[in-house]
Amino acid sequence: MTAPDDIRALLRAHLPNPASQWNLGTFGAIAEFMRDLNEPVELTDKTHFLAATTARGGIGFRNLTGVTPFASESATGLSWNHRTALCLPENACAMNRRTVLTELGPDGDALREQDREGILFDMGLDTLQVDICIRTCAPGLIAALRAACGRPLFEAGNTAMAAIVAAGPHRVFITRFGRCEVYQPIPPADGKSPEGPHTHVLPKLMRSGRTHAATELVPAGLVPCAHLVPAHPVKDAMGRPTPFDATAQKQFQDLLMRYGDAELVRLKQSVLAAVAAGAAPSAVGAPQDRFARHALRATLRQLAASGGAMPGLPAWIAAHDERWADGAGAEDAGADDAADAYGHAS
Repeated sequence: MTAPDDIRALLRAHLPNPASQWNLGTFGAIAEFMRDLNEPVELTDKTHFLAATTARGGIGFRNLTGVTPFASESATGLSWNHRTALCLPENACAMNRRTVLTELGPDGDALREQDREGILFDMGLDTLQVDICIRTCAPGLIAALRAACGRPLFEAGNTAMAAIVAAGPHRVFITRFGRCEVYQPIPPADGKSPEGPHTHVLPKLMRSGRTHAATELVPAGLVPCAHLVPAHPVKDAMGRPTPFDATAQKQFQDLLMRYGDAELVRLKQSVLAAVAAGAAPSAVGAPQDRFARHALRATLRQLAASGGAMPGLPAWIAAHDERWADGAGAEDAGADDAADAYGHAS
C-alpha cells in the first residue's frame, strides 16, 4: 500500500503544472479538469487538502488513506495514452448510490468559499465510486429540482434534466477522497464540449455497470476513482500532435516504473533492450494478453516517435504492430483517443 504522504507528494508535483490533466468519475460519467498555460489558478496546499481551481473549474483531494496509484499505457489508433489511476479497494470505494434526485443542502465542502452556500443536488445516477451532483444558487432551478426530488432523473415526463441543461449549473463529482467541479456551461446536446474543464454523462455506457474502460488495466480488487494524466510526449491536451518531448516521456516512464504493473514493465524493458541490441522481432514472443499487447505496441510507438537511429525498428513494428505498420493513423487517432478517454478516463 502506498503511504498517503507519497501520494500527497505525487499530487503536489502535478497540481501546479498546467500540462497535467485530471479526471474523476466512472465509466461513462467523468468530470475533467485542465487549464491553459497562463490561466490564473488558485493552489491550495494544506496538510489534509490539496486543490487547484480556476474560473472554469477545479480539482481537490482530501483524505488519501487507502488510495493506490496505478500507472498504465494503452495503444490508440496511431499513438498511445497514459494515465495514473488513483484507486480505492472495491470494498471501500462505494459512495451513496442514490437512485433518485436528492437535495443535499448547502455545499460546505465546495472547493471555493464563494460556492459553499450553493445548494447541492445528487442526480441519483447510482454510480459506484462517485456521486454525480449539480450545485446552484438560482432560485428558479432550485424550485424546479425540489419539485422533482424523489424521482429518477431520466423518468418519463421528468423535466428536471431539461431544466439542468438550460441553466448550466456547476457540476460536482465527489468520491471518497476528492472532488472535481466544473463551472462552465453545459453544451447543448448537439454541441461540442468546451475546451477546459467539462463533464460527460453518457447513460448508455453507464448502464454497463463497468467501473472503467476495458482498455485500461486496473489491478484486481481496485477501482479507479480519479486519474492524473501527465503531459504527453507527442500530443497536447486537445490531442493535437506536438514534437516529441523527451522530458515528458521520461517523467511518465518514471511513474510507470514506480506505480505500473511489474510484468508489463519487465516486458517493456526487454523490448527496449532487444531493439537497442539489434535483435530480431522474434526475440520477444507475441503477447497473448491484451494488456501486454498494448504495452508492446506503446513501447514501439514511443521508440518511433523519439526519432532515434534504430535500423531494426521497422521490422519490430511490422511484426508486432500491424495497425501502425499499415499506417492507420494520424487522421483518426484523435477519435480513438476520445473514445478511450470518454469511455473512461485516459
